[in-house]
Amino acid sequence: MSAPSRASQFIAQQQSAPGLLPDRTLVRDYGRRIRRAAVLGSGVMGAQIAAHLANVGVSVLLFELPAAEDDKNANVVKALKGLTKLKPSPLATLSTQESIQAANYDQHLPELQHCDLVIEAITERLDWKQDLYRMVAPHLNEHTILATNTSGIGINKLAEALPDALKERFCAVHFFNPPRYMHLLEVIPHRDAQPELMETLLGFLTTTLGKGVVEAKDTPGFIGNRVGVFSILTVLHHAERLGLPLDLVDKLTGPGIGRPKSATFRTADVVGLDTFAHVVSTLAQNLRDDPWHGSYRLPDWVQTLIEKGALGQKTRAGVYKKVGKEIHVLDPKLSNYRRVRSALDDDVRKILLNRDIAQKYEALRACRHPQADFLLSIHLDLFHFCAFHLQEIAHSARDIDLAMRWGYGWQRGPFEIWQAAGWQKIAKLITEKIASGEMMSAVSLPQWAIDKERVGVHGTKGSWSADEGRVMPRSDHAVFRRQAFPERLLGESKPTTATVFETDAVRLWHQNDGVAVLSFKTKMHTISEAVLDGILQSVKTAEDEFKGLVLWHTEAPFSAGANLREATSAVQAGNFDVVEAVVKKFQQASMALKHSYVPTVAGVQGLALGGGCEFLLHCDRVVAALESYIGLVEVGVGLVPAGGGCKELVIRAADEAKGGDLFPFVARYFERVAMGRVSGSAAEAMQWGYLRQADKVVFNPQEALHVARQEALALYETGYRPPQRRQSIPVAGSAAMATLQAQLVNLLKGGFISAHDYEIGQRLASILCGGDIDPGSVVDDEWLLRLEVEAFMGLLKTDNTQARIEHMLKTGKPLRN
Repeated sequence: MSAPSRASQFIAQQQSAPGLLPDRTLVRDYGRRIRRAAVLGSGVMGAQIAAHLANVGVSVLLFELPAAEDDKNANVVKALKGLTKLKPSPLATLSTQESIQAANYDQHLPELQHCDLVIEAITERLDWKQDLYRMVAPHLNEHTILATNTSGIGINKLAEALPDALKERFCAVHFFNPPRYMHLLEVIPHRDAQPELMETLLGFLTTTLGKGVVEAKDTPGFIGNRVGVFSILTVLHHAERLGLPLDLVDKLTGPGIGRPKSATFRTADVVGLDTFAHVVSTLAQNLRDDPWHGSYRLPDWVQTLIEKGALGQKTRAGVYKKVGKEIHVLDPKLSNYRRVRSALDDDVRKILLNRDIAQKYEALRACRHPQADFLLSIHLDLFHFCAFHLQEIAHSARDIDLAMRWGYGWQRGPFEIWQAAGWQKIAKLITEKIASGEMMSAVSLPQWAIDKERVGVHGTKGSWSADEGRVMPRSDHAVFRRQAFPERLLGESKPTTATVFETDAVRLWHQNDGVAVLSFKTKMHTISEAVLDGILQSVKTAEDEFKGLVLWHTEAPFSAGANLREATSAVQAGNFDVVEAVVKKFQQASMALKHSYVPTVAGVQGLALGGGCEFLLHCDRVVAALESYIGLVEVGVGLVPAGGGCKELVIRAADEAKGGDLFPFVARYFERVAMGRVSGSAAEAMQWGYLRQADKVVFNPQEALHVARQEALALYETGYRPPQRRQSIPVAGSAAMATLQAQLVNLLKGGFISAHDYEIGQRLASILCGGDIDPGSVVDDEWLLRLEVEAFMGLLKTDNTQARIEHMLKTGKPLRN
């Protein structure tokens, strides 16, 4: 068992005795001065790590071996081109790539002296990594942090190639693939790492890179892969024991037990069977004393697939392969593929649908079907493994559960599930099965796990640390004080809030900081008439009692748009007047946000579509997490934006034209709205004009509320006054409208759009051009709002639009009729 590092001791000391660092803020700010970085290795992970560093505004040198041709940077140039082809894109915007500079070890090593952070990301071979460290070490300045992206090689072993002075600035930063999107980042400090190094990195990795940072111990596989790989091995073991088909295993190990839809074998295909086999083999070599060592093996059929070159998604065949339009799955008994057809037992299906975890596990124990045996067994072995290894691999149970949530996409970590299922009942069951030889290992549970007083590992005071033999609170590091609502584990208390008012649709609340926060309670935070009423009431209340109003929800999305079911009911009843009144109320709510006497700020993560996007266009500021996908998508249901969104785009086009030709700016917005395009990131939404330069993009979604509040307070403290109603908005008029309509005619004749698409496009063009009036005419915002209502209601009364809405509600997909 490894001794605690200096950095680990330092963090534990902070957690147990807050306030030991009077200059903590200064240390955190030093982390913000990581402005230039280098990534050594331009392979799949290295290039994507470089891309994400560039996403956050860090200038990056991407190194690779020199190419044989005249351009020695050719290898890196090829890797950079590859970034633009990856889906999902590792780049927040295409222009982000301009912040990455190609480099090679022959010509550019001296440039490393200007780097604040250097991340090594080459192949997982100890000798190659150590040779590279010897090469680069002389070129690093005395403050450079050197990190490795290893997924499991010992940090202290790697550091044997480093001079002593550099060991103090050496650690692992283990990104999960793909680096931009996976929240987990494991940090493993060298035993002699400076405590200040951890302070610096924690601030940078959490706020700047937007990661969920977990400190792991220097053990094989660290936390995520050690637990994650074992969880897959339990599935393989018990599936083989019970003779379960592979496609059935995936049906059992997906969302029904709180894991991703890709479950077990679809995930293995995505990762690559060769990659997974290598990880298992490496762990087996390095864990010879592990009580579960005999389980670190793969079934023969996995090796057979690898030998045939069927490695998974990258070779278009693995556990699964596509045959024509059908998906086929491997049948290991026949060594051949067959159609996916295995089905869940009816009783097991009912058990999986039960959201009460305690009841679910009681039902699994009572059910005699092999599928229930399988589900219970894979969890009991996992619980056993995690309890035994907690002290060895992690500083607390919190670290294991968050690692599995963030790195493997589990809804609950293993300790949370055990706690929810009834700690004492599960501990007794594991102990009984160990005694009867039914577990994958005969080793006993640790004493702390079978303590008769124990009800779990997470509670209001923190999470259990086997190291400390006590409950450890969350870190009080300044960076975590920016997270008003950190991701909560089972048993942890909710942050204290005070409700101002609450309805079935919304809640207005605050935390005694002068800012009111409005949260929608509807599914997917859709916008119903009750939500509109809540916005109007909230604006009035905020004007009377608060310094600002923030629209924010604890979970994504920000909003999936208007409640179509509500509108459909009125349309089917022929109550078009009712719908028109709601549309006008929507405009009223948008205008209330824009012209409130206190600043309004939207805190966004995830989808902000249709009406949700229209609210963003009207708020004084938007604070959007990078992974925010923003767009006006009403054309997908045969409509046009009518909550004031088109009006705001006309105003923005006029402001951007600065008195010049309006058409290019109007055409840009027309194209995006007419195509229903959604931005691939908040940064891209800013390039599109859906966000303004004054809006903020944050990289950790859990900090969006903090920044939104600060923005509201800053606006208030500068003597905020709402923008005046626009009385003189120049519009492009009939000439621009005719040009856009001509483009639509060409698309119609070419068969690229339908006749109804053409009608929608015509009405959208009319709004964005200000109607059929002379070019350069000046209108007010009421004129544009009226055009929106007329176009919206005209389309809603058509059979084609009603069919599109109905199809969307039934299938979740657009209909192009």
